[in-house]
Amino acid sequence: MNSNAHPDLSESDDAAARIRLTVLAEAERLRLAHPWLRHRDVIGTAILLFALSGMLACALLYARGVLPAWLCIPLVAMLASLTHELEHDLIHWMYFRKRPWAHHLMMALVWLARPSTINPWVRRGLHFNHHKVSGSETDIEERAITNGEPWGLARLLMTGDNVMAALIRAVRAHDSSTRRRILRRSALAYFPLGWLNWAAWYSFLAVHLANGMAALAGTAIAWTAPAQSVISGLDFIIVVWVAPNVLRTFCLHFVSSNMHYYGDVEADNVVQQTQVLNPWWLWPLQMFCCNFGSTHAIHHFVVGEPFWMRQLTASAAHEVMRANGVRFNDFGTFVRANRWRTAGTA
Repeated sequence: MNSNAHPDLSESDDAAARIRLTVLAEAERLRLAHPWLRHRDVIGTAILLFALSGMLACALLYARGVLPAWLCIPLVAMLASLTHELEHDLIHWMYFRKRPWAHHLMMALVWLARPSTINPWVRRGLHFNHHKVSGSETDIEERAITNGEPWGLARLLMTGDNVMAALIRAVRAHDSSTRRRILRRSALAYFPLGWLNWAAWYSFLAVHLANGMAALAGTAIAWTAPAQSVISGLDFIIVVWVAPNVLRTFCLHFVSSNMHYYGDVEADNVVQQTQVLNPWWLWPLQMFCCNFGSTHAIHHFVVGEPFWMRQLTASAAHEVMRANGVRFNDFGTFVRANRWRTAGTA
């Protein structure tokens, strides 16, 4: 690259290199001090088993009346957030690279834990594209979770509801062929688990909306015994499987879409792609996305480290990132629709 032609980008490359070297050195220091950290496949498997067993235990306790719904939903959401981070690691082939059967089994299980998401094998291509063109209009993965959207009712609805996000993007399409392409790709990407998840979610909302309206009218819907049985089963599925992922999705998408920049990011300028978003008041959301706002920016500089290692290297990473131009808690992104440029900058 001609540094005279692109002085700013050359400086950002140097900054990114310093960040990368520091984070890699800290990770290696930790592995030397704690050799068990080298057993990546074992750690990933243990986290997956912990998350899945915890989710199943919550479902069992809820079914037995021990765990109330208001506690079951957030507990399952926190456990499911671990499987989301595992999926992200798997997309980058961080577990069982030499054992494809185990790798793909893990991919299937983390998808099963989070039925609200797209097929992880489909997401792999979108995510690799995200790293290539982060912050641009062709960054489909981030655009799909509202990065670059001005804040308003539409973005609020799109943040937690993937079906609503696809429908709104389709309605906004400039021509019918683009509209059909958005709907077709979304339908294929969410088949089959997403279809089941969102069908259950909307059925649940419709049933309870109907019951609520009937109650306001001073009456009640006379559901048949088979219908009541179906509704009871639906309520159970919502509490232990669907609602936790709606909660987790909203928290993750809110944090992720606002810690990534969009629209005026220089191509290949990693420093401009993300910020560290970790104010105290975001902790209620960070709990349901594995501290994503604080640690995900590290991944853009060091792609090959798993999410649990980023938690351990975060302190050293934040220090060098701050010293090399990465922004911290740039709340102006909420009113700039995630643009990098601030008022008064060129």
